[in-house]
Amino acid sequence: MAFIPSIINWLNTKRMTSIDLFKTYPFEVQFETFINLINTAANTTWGKKYNYKNIESIKQYQETVPIGTYTELEPFVERLRKGEQDLLWPGEIKWFAKSSGTTSSKSKFIPVTREALEECHFRGGKDVMTIYSRMKPETKIFAGRGLTLGGSHRINNFSNDSLYGDLSAILIENLPLWAELMKSPRAKIALIEDFEEKMEKIARRTVNQNIRYLAGVPSWFLVLIKYILEYTGARNLLQVWPDLELFCHGGVSFKPYREHYKKLIPSYNMNYLESYNASEGYFGIQDDLDTDDMLLMLDYGIFYEFVKTEDINTEFPVSYTVADVEKGVNYAIVISTNGGLWRYMIGDTITFTHLFPHKFRITGRTKHFINAFGEEIIIENAEKALAIASSKTRALITDYTAGPYFMSATAKGYHEWIIEFEEEPEDLELFVDILDNSLKALNSDYEAKRYKDLTLTKPSVIVAPEGTFYRWLEKKNKLGGQNKVPRLSNDRQYLDELLEFMQ
Repeated sequence: MAFIPSIINWLNTKRMTSIDLFKTYPFEVQFETFINLINTAANTTWGKKYNYKNIESIKQYQETVPIGTYTELEPFVERLRKGEQDLLWPGEIKWFAKSSGTTSSKSKFIPVTREALEECHFRGGKDVMTIYSRMKPETKIFAGRGLTLGGSHRINNFSNDSLYGDLSAILIENLPLWAELMKSPRAKIALIEDFEEKMEKIARRTVNQNIRYLAGVPSWFLVLIKYILEYTGARNLLQVWPDLELFCHGGVSFKPYREHYKKLIPSYNMNYLESYNASEGYFGIQDDLDTDDMLLMLDYGIFYEFVKTEDINTEFPVSYTVADVEKGVNYAIVISTNGGLWRYMIGDTITFTHLFPHKFRITGRTKHFINAFGEEIIIENAEKALAIASSKTRALITDYTAGPYFMSATAKGYHEWIIEFEEEPEDLELFVDILDNSLKALNSDYEAKRYKDLTLTKPSVIVAPEGTFYRWLEKKNKLGGQNKVPRLSNDRQYLDELLEFMQ
């Protein structure tokens, strides 16, 4: 196995040439991707409906095909699940990624084609290591194994013709042999649905292995790390895996968890690298450990468009390509992919921090925000404000959610936060004041609505007992994997559910 690092380094060098190409010529690479997608799907039911054979320009495509969501896709998914072919993409589609990005009981089933697996999801996983190796040429991660924590839903049958599960489960089922040899645990354990049983088996199997890197969602990995420390009696994770050097994370913002990980992995040599992978595709990878933005990956069989968030509810929103976007503008992402998604709005919002190469930060969701009073608070605002308040009051946050408390005839409105702390702030009132003032500094709309308490009064923070969010998700059968606590909501659904649960 000693020859593996040499082969990997050779392959990484070749791949970086392609990455450097799309960093220098982003629009040209994207236009080539666009033409390939249109030509490949021309004879599908969707391609014939929108006359793909006669589409020659992006402008023509935008004028012909409307922007849509899962609602427009769902009838095609129902037919694909029953075994029909050549509807959205040529050939048979047998895999469907069950998307559970929130605690909502409504599930989406995203088609996963062979091309999407090979050219997008697997390429993204390999590129994480390629990019990290360029940043850290002295890395030793290939001399050991990576511990991955995937989804909680194993593969299930829709029918004899199709199967579904978490994206991570689909990837595990289709992993090439070389990848299986470098990761832990084996598929049999990784696909266990019961999260607590999975943790016990992972701990038993991996504590004596040479684990060099971790990959997964920060919130759920934190639960696993604490379990492993309790299982082994170790004070920190380096006592279990002394050669640990990298955590590849994604799925939720890392800001609320960074201080937790620094305590549990006390090493200046530990690195944290973010990637942006969803059921619909693999979109971004952090390519500089000293910044918190990600490189938009432009050669994965995904054609990108971007709509300004203030325009997403208009009848005919204007969309922009990588040639037209600007820094600092909040955009909703629209994708056309080799998975058969066409002008599909995925629900995430980003802002570009750099152009040529195109780098971005995730700012939130098109549906996860608070704008009950015109304040337009997005997740990026919340994460930054919480980080400032936590730092100044020596607090550590485990989980949180927030939403509006609506005005009444006798009371003004405010934002209500339910926060679970690992370490509570030294002064909760000071924490609330700093949170409030930080939101004012970060968001001029919020600051305007808070002016002299005319529209909004100061936020309220309710401290949740330890383990509240974990037990709440457990009750909803949403432990592990891609399940996430909804951070912000424009109504009180999650707040009221949690308050009732806490009582």
